[in-house]
Amino acid sequence: MFVACSTLCFARHPLDRALRIINELEFSKVDIAIHEQGSYLKPSEVLDDLQLAMLRIRIGPSLSPAAFDIEIETPTADEYVSQLRAICRLARQSAVSILTIPAASNRSSFDLEILRLRELVHLVETEGLILTVATRAGTLTETPALAVELCERVPGLGLTLDPSHFINGPHQGAPFDEVFPYVRHVHLRDTGRAAGKFQVRVGQGEVEYGRIISQLERCRYDRLLTVAIHDVADAPFVMESEVRKLKYLLESLV
Repeated sequence: MFVACSTLCFARHPLDRALRIINELEFSKVDIAIHEQGSYLKPSEVLDDLQLAMLRIRIGPSLSPAAFDIEIETPTADEYVSQLRAICRLARQSAVSILTIPAASNRSSFDLEILRLRELVHLVETEGLILTVATRAGTLTETPALAVELCERVPGLGLTLDPSHFINGPHQGAPFDEVFPYVRHVHLRDTGRAAGKFQVRVGQGEVEYGRIISQLERCRYDRLLTVAIHDVADAPFVMESEVRKLKYLLESLV
């Protein structure tokens, strides 16, 4: 396994500065957020100018993109597909193999989401890449049972495990061992169950890093563990210090 860092850890900085900080923290892999509502690279910008997008994520020999975290917002399904196809081309040119998108809202039709994801998995697999949906509260992956059913009914679909949403969301910290065979990527921060405790200092929450890694090893997982602490204005800690702390902890466990 490899420890990576999400650009969302430094979202208040411009992308080039965020990448420099991640490089200075001695990460070798980076998970790049491509969000339409973000301050970084947007899916619509990738579609408009692929070469410029390539230049913006070009980092240097010691740090390389390893995953994309994608949030596309378009009025039509056709436009969504066009933007995702452009991101696939960016991924292939950047040697990125994992793409993460959110599943539909938990108020959406499960059957319609299955049909949508089957089409998207086919598109992404045609490009030689892996599509995952993040385990996220408020979506159709907010409980382990729903996440597993989605993967079983959409062949080729994987999960980006974000245990914080199983701890702080409606699942409230109950076991989630059934998801591990479907995990293709991991996002980590420390989290408590109470309201307002989605993100706490490393060591003050309930994320069992050692147990998660052990379960992943049993499933022969050999991909990324991404530090994904959100850079929010009211974070009760210095971001660089907290990211470094979680990096060292994860590296000591793999």
